[in-house]
Amino acid sequence: MSFLQNIISYFHKYFSITSITVIDVIEIIIIAILFYYLMIWFKKTRAWTLFKGIIVILVIVLLAAIFNFNTILWIASKTLSVGVIALIVIFQPELRRALEQLGRRSIFHGLFYSSGNKKLRFSDKMLEEILKAVSDLSRDKTGALISLEMDVGLDEYVHTGIELDSVVSSQLLENIFEDKTPLHDGAAIIRDERIIAATCYLPMSNSRDLNKKYGTRHRAALGLSEVSDAVTIVVSEETGGISLTQRGKLYEDLDLGELKQHLLNVQMGTVEEKSLLAKLKKGETNHDQDQSVPEEVDHQ
Repeated sequence: MSFLQNIISYFHKYFSITSITVIDVIEIIIIAILFYYLMIWFKKTRAWTLFKGIIVILVIVLLAAIFNFNTILWIASKTLSVGVIALIVIFQPELRRALEQLGRRSIFHGLFYSSGNKKLRFSDKMLEEILKAVSDLSRDKTGALISLEMDVGLDEYVHTGIELDSVVSSQLLENIFEDKTPLHDGAAIIRDERIIAATCYLPMSNSRDLNKKYGTRHRAALGLSEVSDAVTIVVSEETGGISLTQRGKLYEDLDLGELKQHLLNVQMGTVEEKSLLAKLKKGETNHDQDQSVPEEVDHQ
């Protein structure tokens, strides 16, 4: 009973409600909307992982308050002001982009209007255009780096390149990566079935396990997969070989059929689901994966 009494007394002390007015309701609605957009913003940036760590710390402080762990509470109170400044420094790039987006868009549009649940991340036409471009680029041994944005935004890398905002077509992709053209160096980034930028610089992976035979294209593709959920297709300039990176993994030496299977999984949003099933059904899932997905190299 003492445990329950501690919890009840704690909430009575800090969260007691005397009366609720119309102003209170308006404030709650405004705070709820701001919190909603804050969570959406965190979810679409690399800050999400760090934010989950902060939540763990807050839970520990809450438990310390409930059980009267005075030492932990003293440490938390002394580091609170420093912690707020540290968070501002850590999240500075994300905060700047969030404020820029806030100035460009309507706050309530996304809350009250929905475009519906999309079953597919991209259309079959876009899939076929990418496959055709990769096939031709591989045949001609033309190096290429094509990144497909998923849930985590890639704006910081888009801004390093030349913005295009063009419909995805095999002819355009092949022309972008044609040797000695202004756009061939760097990555092309695709968002919402449009090529939004080319010549984009991607973060390099620091993995020491990556085979030395792979150059900067593969290392950049792997680096992007380590900091986001983007899917990147790589065509080797030396061999014409096709590779794909996703979630810190490099799938190498793919043929067109294997690449298509990967992209179909991405299109249907089944890659993460298969990863979960692999944990629940080890034997069955591993057997199915051997039949449908080529060998992967994990560099995390």
